[in-house]
Amino acid sequence: MSDVAAKYQSVQGELEELIIARQKLETQLQENKIVNDEFNDLNEDTPIYKLTGNVMLPIEQFEAKSNVEKRLEFIENEIKRCEENIKTKQDELDKLRGELMKMRGAN
Repeated sequence: MSDVAAKYQSVQGELEELIIARQKLETQLQENKIVNDEFNDLNEDTPIYKLTGNVMLPIEQFEAKSNVEKRLEFIENEIKRCEENIKTKQDELDKLRGELMKMRGAN
């Protein structure tokens, strides 16, 4: 029983880490959506700067927009992957919970 209980705790910890990672990705997604929305409100000739190290360098607006769009796509894909992993861990946790209940009922 202790092996199953230890595995249960381990999987529970992994699930918590995945949920935290998912929350961080969601925050990044929202931040990048705000940036993307700001681009839509800019005039075409508005200068855009990119922070590189501790220096602000000019960047073409189309390039900045493209970078944000690519980042949004990447984050959305990472969220999907994370959600699949969360579902897998939840299923594994449910299975282990069932095993623990059976063992406790047998005692």
